[in-house]
Amino acid sequence: MPADGALPAASLEGVGERPFGVYVHVPFCVTRCGYCDFNTYTASELRSRDGSVTASRETYADLAIAELRFARRVLGTGDVPVSTVFVGGGTPTLLDPADLGRVLAAIDAEFGLAPGAEVTTEANPETVDRDSLGRLREAGFTRISFGMQSARPHVLAVLERAHSPGRPERCVAWAREAGFDHVNLDLIYGTPGEDDADWKESLQAAIAAGPDHVSAYSLIVEEGTRLAARVRRGELAAPDDDAMADRYLMADELLAAAGYHWYEVSNWARSRSARSRHNLLYWTGGDWWGVGPGAHSHVGGTRWWNVKHPAAYAARLAEGITPGQAREVLDEADRRFERILLELRIIDGCPLDLLDADGRNAAGQAVRDGLLEADAHANGRAVLTRRGRLLADAVVRDLT
Repeated sequence: MPADGALPAASLEGVGERPFGVYVHVPFCVTRCGYCDFNTYTASELRSRDGSVTASRETYADLAIAELRFARRVLGTGDVPVSTVFVGGGTPTLLDPADLGRVLAAIDAEFGLAPGAEVTTEANPETVDRDSLGRLREAGFTRISFGMQSARPHVLAVLERAHSPGRPERCVAWAREAGFDHVNLDLIYGTPGEDDADWKESLQAAIAAGPDHVSAYSLIVEEGTRLAARVRRGELAAPDDDAMADRYLMADELLAAAGYHWYEVSNWARSRSARSRHNLLYWTGGDWWGVGPGAHSHVGGTRWWNVKHPAAYAARLAEGITPGQAREVLDEADRRFERILLELRIIDGCPLDLLDADGRNAAGQAVRDGLLEADAHANGRAVLTRRGRLLADAVVRDLT
């Protein structure tokens, strides 16, 4: 990365004309869950090796604001209205709502929030209450995503998640009282020790809570996590692929029966307006600036990622240089592959004219195999069937 963060001229062409979002990474957690490999830290204060630079929860909003100002300089003076903001982590709600509000105000001051912008924060149910949710709503947040993961205590124990019984469900009610436009619950299936009855109970609890969006992700045992070490030692069984497929089908059936409609392989919403517009921006190749340690960004085919440690991140901003560690410029073949990979996951699918001759032949075979919708194929698009969603990665490989 050049020290001033300058982007190639070709990437800056059309900035502000394409959808633009901001992701803000908050790297702090109270404890680190056993399955998590995200860039998170449990200390409330982190120092550089020489002790000269500190990053803390109390000063983190100022760091994020400093990067936003840096981003404004890199992107120039043209209009770049922000259509979506997503604050993730880590645990964003370990920061005071006033600090998260200051970051949001800085995004608006530097770029301008587009009319009707979607503004989301993730939240650990144990770190919010009725009052803090009200303050987040007053600060301008319109959408909130709670990490429920499971309703079964023994499943949460394996994941090393700690929720009071019923806490995520109460958080949904408090968020509704606070006036949030949209509320999501995140679930995880396939945890060692979870059976079909456990998963069904978690789905039913999530549905009964009344969010208008549910995300359900299969557990991935990531190398370097405590969960991976336990699986490697034989203390826990590795997730079973057949069981994972059964849990996915159960989720799709129960959620559909309750009025939720899939729009991305792992996401269901009660209405089009409840869909995560920020995630759709990722899946459809929009531009976004990722703020924070380890955050990734993409503008006009250039992708880059920040240094991971919060103290190193703070030191670079203090020097007035980019916090970016490295970047890559995608060529046309890379961008075409990524469009197929990402767009195929969503309900609208990807246009068949993105595929080469072999890919179009493979798409025809996928229709015959029941992996792609026949009607969509006839209309020039590749759209996964329910069975195709189970085999999405294999379908992508065949089409590309």
